[in-house]
Amino acid sequence: MTGKADPDKPAKNIRPANKRGVARLAAVQALYQMELSGAPLTSVISEFTAFRLGKEMDGEQYRDADEQWFKSIVAGVVEDQKLVDPFIHTALKEDWPLKRIDSLLRAILRSGSFELLRRKDVPAKVIISEYIDVAKAFFEDDEPGLVNGVLDRLAHELRNAEFDAGQADGSA
Repeated sequence: MTGKADPDKPAKNIRPANKRGVARLAAVQALYQMELSGAPLTSVISEFTAFRLGKEMDGEQYRDADEQWFKSIVAGVVEDQKLVDPFIHTALKEDWPLKRIDSLLRAILRSGSFELLRRKDVPAKVIISEYIDVAKAFFEDDEPGLVNGVLDRLAHELRNAEFDAGQADGSA
């Protein structure tokens, strides 16, 4: 999989995000940073809230984010990783185990999976759409389609009633 951009500077060719969308993007960046550097959760959250969310850094103005949403995603992924990773693994093709996936893409899948699992107050279709946009911010090739496929499979598994209800009332 190719076409990856700099994880610290997402592409500008995506639609403008709302505060939760910005929080999701920042959460993915924070999880990516934690995986690469081994930095602890508290220091990464502190860094992002102090220097990135809604702040200017290296001449770039970061958009304002829902800070609580950001913190809940990052902390939730860390706390639930042993539960989330097996879900993702089962949704991937057999010849592409999770450990083989690019670390930035893993952060996107973990964040989206966490929200599907724990944020029942947000419709699955919204979560999937938001994380496809996050993937598009960093990748230009097949990765957004992979995110769509994996999160859609997980949504049907984790929230089947939500999809059944949509089909029963004629929507979906």
